[in-house]
Amino acid sequence: MKAMIFAAGLGTRLRPLTDRIPKALIPVGGTPLLDLLIRRLSVAGATDIVINVHHHADMMKRHIHSLQGEGPRLWISDETDALLDTGGGIRKAAAFFEKDEEPFLVHNVDILSNVQLDAFFEQGKAFDAALLVSERSTFRYLLFDASGRLCGWINEKTGEIKSPYPDLEPASCRKLAFSGIHTFSPGLFPLFDGWPDKFSIIDFYLSVCDKVHIQGICQPDLKLMDIGKPETLPLAGDFLKGII
Repeated sequence: MKAMIFAAGLGTRLRPLTDRIPKALIPVGGTPLLDLLIRRLSVAGATDIVINVHHHADMMKRHIHSLQGEGPRLWISDETDALLDTGGGIRKAAAFFEKDEEPFLVHNVDILSNVQLDAFFEQGKAFDAALLVSERSTFRYLLFDASGRLCGWINEKTGEIKSPYPDLEPASCRKLAFSGIHTFSPGLFPLFDGWPDKFSIIDFYLSVCDKVHIQGICQPDLKLMDIGKPETLPLAGDFLKGII
């Protein structure tokens, strides 16, 4: 299994902390977030992990090089010149994956969860992309049909809907929240043609979900914490103990 970690973000919600340290290197329980995730991916069977860098890129590169050795091979996708968002970040790293037949796992660095990554990856192999989703409360939801196939997105505060299906009825769909963890098939790379350098992978999925199979996979007992929020960071240590 190959994987990609999104670790290039500015961490603006965690300023002033992230003015001096990248979000990926913020410690939880004494260990940087990046290290925790690499360990989880290693246990799940990852042999190669690509990590994108932008904010405090030199610090990130030094830290990644210090982790080389036992465990998965670590590769850097350098976005120092420009932050490319999630879709652009995947396309920037395409050379690491495009010759592979099976999907790779994509994981935001600031997400802690109890998901069994190896089991999720195996489930995701059957689809062009698979999104780990949950029933947590939010106001921005992905929309899925009765079979679990992605068909749209809704912002319940504004009423905005995104979907390639012009007659989509959100009320008939299952509303689920995205976790920041998904699989991506290299067969999708050609569909990036025409997209700008910087774009959201969710916007991409929503534009092609009528042409390729993008499946939502829901883990009913999913426990998940977004460490990118200032109100959750102080709780992260106890959360981590509860999922180990």
